[in-house]
Amino acid sequence: MTRLQGKHAVLTGAAGGIGLAVAEAYVREGARCTVADIGKVPTPALLALIAAHPDTVHYVPTDVTRSADIDALVAAAVARFGGITTLYNNAAIFDMAPLLESNEAMYDKIFAVNVKGAFFVMQKVLAHMVAAKVQGGAVINMASQAGRRGEALVSHYCASKAAIVSYTQSAALAMAPHRIRVNGISPGVIATPMWAHVDALFAKYENLPLGEKKKRVGEAVPLGYMGDPIDICGAAVFLASDEASYITAQTLNVDGGNVMS
Repeated sequence: MTRLQGKHAVLTGAAGGIGLAVAEAYVREGARCTVADIGKVPTPALLALIAAHPDTVHYVPTDVTRSADIDALVAAAVARFGGITTLYNNAAIFDMAPLLESNEAMYDKIFAVNVKGAFFVMQKVLAHMVAAKVQGGAVINMASQAGRRGEALVSHYCASKAAIVSYTQSAALAMAPHRIRVNGISPGVIATPMWAHVDALFAKYENLPLGEKKKRVGEAVPLGYMGDPIDICGAAVFLASDEASYITAQTLNVDGGNVMS
């Protein structure tokens, strides 16, 4: 369990769900982890991880829509654990509405976090890696199966995740001369706490009983069930490790077969 020994990973959106599961996996594999989320204090689950690993896990409250917060995150990470070798770029939000009812406020909020925030976290961490001449640098951007195709009720979120796939490709080409790899993960339907919110929105707009949308999307997956946050960890560890040293500019589908590419 030392595939990430010597690595220092910064993980955003790490308070719960997939981000927390990946943080736990990175710690198990030997990485030092600077974990970030918007809350002023860690969630109980994240606090438990920090308490169990006080010498290798450090929390930095971060609003990724604020440039000063991103700068502070990078500075705090370097001050605590030294040069950053790995970024797990995960912070994101979800909302939805019929296309003709969607408003500018929803658009601005989703793109501020999912696109602007993700890009500038990536940019500032990459700038640190280049300046520090980090060896084996790796960025993993979190996209989504929603970024592979449109959905009538989810236009802004789909577009925001399509942007992540594109930024991953562009950044990978820009960083190739520095031997820094940039890849993405595109999860399918994953049973995180956020799904209660997602399911309620689908119930509202599709006139479904609560829980019905979650049930249907799980059954529609070729493997027959929704994924669990732990199902993302294998790909996240692999792409951060030296085993993936010849892989860059790729976005890996981890979705039970929902998207074929």
